[in-house]
Amino acid sequence: MDLNLLNLFVAVAETNSFTEAARRVGLPKSSVSRGVARLEASLGTQLIHRTTRHVSLSTAGLALYERTASLLDSLSKAVGTLPERTEEPSGELRLTAPHDIGATFLPEVIARFIVRYPQVRIDCRLTNRQVDMVAEGFDVALRASGGKLADSSLRMRRLGTIDLQLFASPSYLARRGVPRTPEDLAQHDLIVYRGLKHLGELGLSEKNAHVVADDMVFLREAAKAGAGIAPLPSFLALADLTAGQLVRVLPRYTQSSTSLTMLHPRAQHVPRKVSAFRDFLIDYLQVRPLSANPGAS
Repeated sequence: MDLNLLNLFVAVAETNSFTEAARRVGLPKSSVSRGVARLEASLGTQLIHRTTRHVSLSTAGLALYERTASLLDSLSKAVGTLPERTEEPSGELRLTAPHDIGATFLPEVIARFIVRYPQVRIDCRLTNRQVDMVAEGFDVALRASGGKLADSSLRMRRLGTIDLQLFASPSYLARRGVPRTPEDLAQHDLIVYRGLKHLGELGLSEKNAHVVADDMVFLREAAKAGAGIAPLPSFLALADLTAGQLVRVLPRYTQSSTSLTMLHPRAQHVPRKVSAFRDFLIDYLQVRPLSANPGAS
């Protein structure tokens, strides 16, 4: 059954007038009349008795009205209050990101975002696992991705460049010396991310590492504790570099190895909460780019 035709019928039944019903639904009187006639034809019964002066429901029309009017009203209210049908972004935004992003700029992004859009509730899951966004119900994923998107059910937006640079603690360098050339790294303890194939001209990989881990925050903390030299995203090391807990090593060598990307499920109409978060994050990173050089030592 066509709900639009049923809605026209209910408008006529409640106003007892095709003219008033047309005014309520914002259509010409002729369109309302034809719509009700089509509904009657599809049901095979007369719903409304028409005379030159009066409009009244038939027995079948009264029964149909009593059984459907409240349901149509509930359906209209339910659709009208959906978060994405309001102008202001609202509803729950389910977001996933790696731990290193969650430990640095993401909390500030979220704090600023919910001040601007207080009707949005954030459910943030930090994990280095590559989640199945559609199957697990995530609206947005932030990832470090240097390649093409393999999943056609997702849409990807590049947000910025992530630079990997070498860092170590002052205590480690005091104990082991400061490498002056990439060749000197062979004499040092290296801490690398699992899956790292190389770092530009430096040739770092799991093969020549003393510590391997799958979490950049762990690598940073291990480097701060004096475990060795670690290639880290510059944004992750910035605060500790400023505080003197990390020192930049071989500052001439930087590898712009990957990009920060935002993923969301592909849809004809992107939810307002998703597009608002995307635009907000783009603006934020234009002012505070991830590739900003944290300095050299």
